[in-house]
Amino acid sequence: MSALQEIPVESIDLKPASLGDYDGSVLLVVNVASKCGLTPQYEGLEALYRQFKDSGLVVLGFPANDFGAQEPGENEEIAQFCSLTYDVTFPMFAKISVVGEDRHPLYTELSTQAPPAVGDKEAQRAKLREYGRTPTEDPEVVWNFEKFLVSRDGQVVGRFAPTITADDPAIVEAVERELAK
Repeated sequence: MSALQEIPVESIDLKPASLGDYDGSVLLVVNVASKCGLTPQYEGLEALYRQFKDSGLVVLGFPANDFGAQEPGENEEIAQFCSLTYDVTFPMFAKISVVGEDRHPLYTELSTQAPPAVGDKEAQRAKLREYGRTPTEDPEVVWNFEKFLVSRDGQVVGRFAPTITADDPAIVEAVERELAK
C-alpha cells in the first residue's frame, strides 16, 4: 500500500477509513463545499462516478471550509445537503482542512505528489484577487473543487484546477486512461 493510502481519514459519519479501503480502484479526490459558486459541480462528479464506478472509479468528497467559509455545516448537514440536493452516492468524508497550518495529512501528501494542475489556476487566482482574497500558491490547493486523480496503486497521476468540471475531456480521458491500466 502507498503512503497516501495509509493516511487515516474519517467517513462523513465519523467511521475510521483510509484511501487504502479503495485499493485497486482509480480515485478522484475532491475538496468540496456546499455554499460555493462551484457547488453545482456535485452533479457532474456524481454523473462521472455513476458512469465509471463499475469499471473501478471512486469519487471521494472531502468537505473543507478553508475558502470563504463556504462549508460551514456539520458533517450530518453536509451529508444531508449532498444527498437531497445532488443525490450524491459517492463516498463522502468528514470535514477537514486542505490548506494552511492545520491542513490534513491527506492533502499534504496529495499536494506534495501532485503534478501541475490541468486548467488555468492562475486565472482562478486572478479572480480571487479581484474579490480581495489572497490566493494560495502552488503546490497548495487554490480553491474548492480542486481534483486529484489517484492510480489504482495509490499514486497521484493527475490534478485539475477547480474550474475544470467532471465532464471536461481532460478529466474523462485521464480517468479512462487510468481505468484501462
